[in-house]
Amino acid sequence: MNTTELTGNWNQTKGKLKQRFAMLTDSDLLLVEGEHDELVGRLQSKLGKTKEEIHKILAEL
Repeated sequence: MNTTELTGNWNQTKGKLKQRFAMLTDSDLLLVEGEHDELVGRLQSKLGKTKEEIHKILAEL
Protein backbone atom coordinates (compact mmCIF):
# COMPACT_ATOMS: atom_id res chain seq x y z
CA MET A 1 0.00 0.00 0.00
CA ASN A 2 1.50 3.32 -0.98
CA THR A 3 1.17 6.60 0.89
CA THR A 4 -1.60 7.91 -1.38
CA GLU A 5 -3.70 4.78 -0.90
CA LEU A 6 -3.06 4.82 2.83
CA THR A 7 -4.07 8.47 3.17
CA GLY A 8 -7.14 8.12 0.95
CA ASN A 9 -8.62 5.25 2.93
CA TRP A 10 -7.22 6.17 6.31
CA ASN A 11 -10.46 6.14 8.32
CA GLN A 12 -11.26 2.62 7.14
CA THR A 13 -7.69 1.43 7.61
CA LYS A 14 -7.52 2.95 11.11
CA GLY A 15 -10.70 1.13 12.13
CA LYS A 16 -9.41 -2.19 10.84
CA LEU A 17 -6.09 -1.74 12.64
CA LYS A 18 -7.88 -0.98 15.92
CA GLN A 19 -10.04 -4.10 15.48
CA ARG A 20 -7.01 -6.29 14.76
CA PHE A 21 -4.73 -4.74 17.40
CA ALA A 22 -6.88 -3.62 20.33
CA MET A 23 -3.95 -1.96 22.10
CA LEU A 24 -3.68 0.77 19.44
CA THR A 25 -5.12 4.15 20.36
CA ASP A 26 -6.24 7.08 18.22
CA SER A 27 -3.02 8.91 19.08
CA ASP A 28 -0.98 5.89 17.93
CA LEU A 29 -2.76 6.09 14.62
CA LEU A 30 -2.50 9.81 13.96
CA LEU A 31 -1.66 10.26 10.30
CA VAL A 32 -0.27 13.70 9.68
CA GLU A 33 0.27 14.55 6.05
CA GLY A 34 3.85 13.79 5.08
CA GLU A 35 4.53 11.80 8.26
CA HIS A 36 3.98 8.27 6.92
CA ASP A 37 7.38 7.11 8.21
CA GLU A 38 6.60 8.39 11.70
CA LEU A 39 3.33 6.44 11.73
CA VAL A 40 5.10 3.28 10.60
CA GLY A 41 7.70 3.81 13.32
CA ARG A 42 5.01 4.18 15.98
CA LEU A 43 3.31 1.00 14.77
CA GLN A 44 6.65 -0.84 14.78
CA SER A 45 7.28 0.21 18.35
CA LYS A 46 3.78 -0.55 19.60
CA LEU A 47 3.37 -3.90 17.80
CA GLY A 48 6.97 -5.13 17.91
CA LYS A 49 7.05 -5.71 14.15
CA THR A 50 9.54 -4.83 11.42
CA LYS A 51 8.91 -2.10 8.87
CA GLU A 52 8.27 -4.77 6.23
CA GLU A 53 5.77 -6.54 8.50
CA ILE A 54 3.92 -3.25 9.10
CA HIS A 55 3.72 -2.59 5.35
CA LYS A 56 2.41 -6.14 4.81
CA ILE A 57 -0.25 -5.68 7.52
CA LEU A 58 -1.37 -2.40 5.95
CA ALA A 59 -1.48 -3.97 2.48
CA GLU A 60 -3.65 -6.83 3.76
CA LEU A 61 -6.26 -4.46 5.18
